[in-house]
Parts: sequence; C-alpha cells; structure tokens
Amino acid sequence: MNKQELSAMVADILKSMGKEPAVKGSEYYPSDPGPQMVDTHYQDGDFVEDVSALDLRKLYLVDEPADAEAFRKLKARTPARLGSGRAGPRYKTLTMLRFRADHAAAQDAVFSQVPEDYAQKNGLISLQTRCRSKDEYLTRPDLGRIFDEENQKLLRSAISKPPKVLLVVGDGLSSAAIMANATQCMAAIRDGLKARGIETGQGVFVRYCRVGAGDAIGDITGCELVCMLVGERPGLVTDKSMSCYITYQPRIGVSESSRTVVSNIHAQGTPAVEAGAHVAELIEKILKHKVSGVGLHLEAQL
Repeated sequence: MNKQELSAMVADILKSMGKEPAVKGSEYYPSDPGPQMVDTHYQDGDFVEDVSALDLRKLYLVDEPADAEAFRKLKARTPARLGSGRAGPRYKTLTMLRFRADHAAAQDAVFSQVPEDYAQKNGLISLQTRCRSKDEYLTRPDLGRIFDEENQKLLRSAISKPPKVLLVVGDGLSSAAIMANATQCMAAIRDGLKARGIETGQGVFVRYCRVGAGDAIGDITGCELVCMLVGERPGLVTDKSMSCYITYQPRIGVSESSRTVVSNIHAQGTPAVEAGAHVAELIEKILKHKVSGVGLHLEAQL
C-alpha cells in the first residue's frame, strides 16, 4: 500500500465518522464555525459614525472601573489615550479605529498642499523655496531654508523699503494647520500691532517652507523682525498644530536660541485669535528690548 492509498483510506474512515479530514491537498472544514454574520441596521451606501470626531478627553472605554468619575476628571485634562479599555490582550475596536484615523490624518497633513490661490486670497506675496516638490521638501530640509534668484528678485521688487515687522506664513509640515489657523491668527496679530502703532505692510506666503526661510527673508528685505506662522509636524493628538517663530534681526546663520516661539496653536491648545493677541504683545516687547529668544528672557530678569 503506497502513501496515496493510505491517505485515501484514512480519509474514508474519518468521513464515515462525520468529519472531513484537514489534510494537505484537501478542502478544509473547521470543526468550529467561528463568528457568524449578524444583521445590522446599516444599508449599502450608509456612512458609519466618524470616529475622528469623538473627543478623546471624553472617550472612556474601561469596563467596570473602580472609580470612573475620578478617572474621567483626569482624562478631561489631557487628550492622551487613557482609559482605552481592552478586549482580552488587545485594544478595543473603537480604540484601534481612532488610532488609525488620527495616523491617517497626520499623514494627509504632511503630504497635502496648501491651495495654489491661498496667497492671492489673503493678499500675500507668494514665494517658493528651492524645493521643487513635496518629496524634495521632506528629504532636503536645507533647500526649504533658501530661495533661488527668481524668488529673491520677486521679494525685492514687492518689498522695496525694509519693513520693521514682516509677517510670514509657511506651509511647513502641516498644510491642515495653516488652513485651520493662519488667517485668523495673522489678522489678530495685525490688529494687535496696529493698536500699538506698529505697521506690518504686506505679508508673505512661502511654499515648502522651513523655519530658516525666515532668516533668508530677513537678509533679502532687511526687515527688523520676522514673525513666521508655520505648520508643525502633526501628531496623533492633532494634525492642525501651528507655531509662531519670532526672530529679531533675522539673517542666515542666526542661532535657534535667538527665536521666541509660541507653539500649540490649534483648537485644542491655544486658539488662533488668542495666540495672535499674545504674539502682538511679544513683538512689541521684542522691539523694545531689541532681542528675541533666550536673550529676551535674560533681559526681562534684569
């Protein structure tokens, strides 16, 4: 009796016992049918609830907690993923879906573009760094800090007289942050500076922008101070976080410690209008002391 005949005989014996064999080369019929499909109230084409709209500070999924009320108060102070619960050793489905949704939003914020007409709609001078594409911007940070001759000439012709304060918007690593916050924040900065007798003139929008592009703009225009709003690297808490970098006497080669920074400008952090009012106050202080960054803090202690 060869191997094939033996396998066939074993299969016949098991088949007579009411079970199909799970042997190599044959069809497999599990003894446990596993989870079964159940009817739902959803129809083809319906949309399920948007998990990204859920407030992480209120999302509490722990079953039978010892003190749910105390933990909810703790969660209200942070968007961290606390109290996510578990299904056996794994995350719950809602927790995993929210994580994947936030991760997808962060990726979209990095790879998407600010609309081409953004500068025109907001009355800004449109510039582009030496980066030719988003891919080059992500892989060559050095090119995101400098401009070619054409863009330098464009900036010089648009701003002939060195301004005291130059407002700059850079797309940075989150176009979503710029679209959500930059317009309102810049308007609040302008209003705050105007109330203090400080004129700003026409602002600038920079595509494929790194923070250092503000230093190159300072060299080109001879402005006294650059205030740059730029999209920050998105995380899992928000894809819309923007920061403001204020540099007194900006020039290529200035140290990073010479910048005054206001970060976490977004709906869950510091709202755009509130941040703008604070930035206007900081600019007035920086112009008065003629120093920004660490030097401003040392000056304030004297």
